[in-house]
Amino acid sequence: MESMLETGGRILLVDDEAAILRTFRYCLEDQGYSVSTASSAAQAEALLQRQVFDLCFLDLRLGADNGLDVLQQMRNLAPWMRVVIITAHSAVNTAVDAMQAGAADYLVKPCSPDQLRLAAAKQLEMRQLAARLEALEGELHRPSDTLNSNSPAMMAVLETARQVAVTDANILILGESGSGKGELARAIHGWSRRAKKAFMTINCPSLSAELMESELFGHSRGAFTGATESTLGRVNQADGGTLFLDEIGDFPLTLQPKLLRFIQDKEYERVGDPVTRRADVRILAATNRNLEEMVSQGRFREDLLYRLNVITLNLPPLRERPEDIVALAERFLAYFVKTYSRPARGFSERALEALGSYRWPGNVRELRNVIERACIICPQEWLEVSHLGLAEQPSNNAPRVGESMSLEELEKAHIAAVIATSETLEQAAKVLGIDASTLYRKRKQYGL
Repeated sequence: MESMLETGGRILLVDDEAAILRTFRYCLEDQGYSVSTASSAAQAEALLQRQVFDLCFLDLRLGADNGLDVLQQMRNLAPWMRVVIITAHSAVNTAVDAMQAGAADYLVKPCSPDQLRLAAAKQLEMRQLAARLEALEGELHRPSDTLNSNSPAMMAVLETARQVAVTDANILILGESGSGKGELARAIHGWSRRAKKAFMTINCPSLSAELMESELFGHSRGAFTGATESTLGRVNQADGGTLFLDEIGDFPLTLQPKLLRFIQDKEYERVGDPVTRRADVRILAATNRNLEEMVSQGRFREDLLYRLNVITLNLPPLRERPEDIVALAERFLAYFVKTYSRPARGFSERALEALGSYRWPGNVRELRNVIERACIICPQEWLEVSHLGLAEQPSNNAPRVGESMSLEELEKAHIAAVIATSETLEQAAKVLGIDASTLYRKRKQYGL
């Protein structure tokens, strides 16, 4: 079992010769792979409907079944699965046609055990690389050491995180928007025994309940309008690894029972597919919301909260980590100078003072954005206060509710603070309860 988990290979063999199936199966199982066999297109289809495979060895001659038709059917049922064609010398041209139709490679009969094992190892490695690339797709490149800290509060959190990372306990990361919850989750995965497997992320506020279920558990072809292909879902992609549920407070209430069941039993069903599947996945979740308050309001399940926060980590906001502000700014500057080939090499004394005295309502994310912008617009060696653009943003003496001020001043400060703590303007408009066009007018009105 250990070797199977290490290789992570789930292989389907399709051939109408029993002796070939038996020989191939023994050869691959000796390598620790999980192997299933089918002697016809119908049997292969039935297996693909019930199980997930990473690789298939397909004989092009399957009695009355046309191998190319079977290949096309496999591409529809399991587009993620790599297919290696098995063919005789006389049918090499057909194998080339199969490669053009989506097969990953081909072997010519008779093939040796070493050839078979080498082909399997190569294709499974390619499958793992594809899964990792998919996990990284859409991720912004960023400095990798943003969790380094000289703050006692932050160092205590990181020490606890390292200790619990080696377990499989579910972890709930709490903290303000932009404080680095996603970075900490990725670091915990990297410190864990699951580090060689996938780290998958779902951004909960960005999906409806229907899309969330499909994204989480996958769906079968034809499960709903537009489902032209079967998909694996993040749970299956994270098998053996870690699934990070970002902003779990926005997870749809109607779907929470299915998430709870998966956390408890490691079992799930794809949308439109009644077959129960299993996946070994560690759950990390993060939120900037008060989940206990949401439980009391009936907007979050209490039993789900208990399952999620076996371990709770509270990330301090950047204003409570003043020791880290300059160090982080310098790391960001070095990164963006290299990225954009800009002339800036450091900060003036006044710029450093401005960075240290600013309140940073958007936390590390805001600091990163400020330094990126400053690096781009600065035409000289030293970044000045004017390049930081902090004057119009909330600071230590920003207006507070109840002070003697106009509604206009209060609105300006509040809009600036929400923009600073939001990843996009659309998200900021949603928080403010206004549409994007209204937010655009407000920004123009206040010069934000």
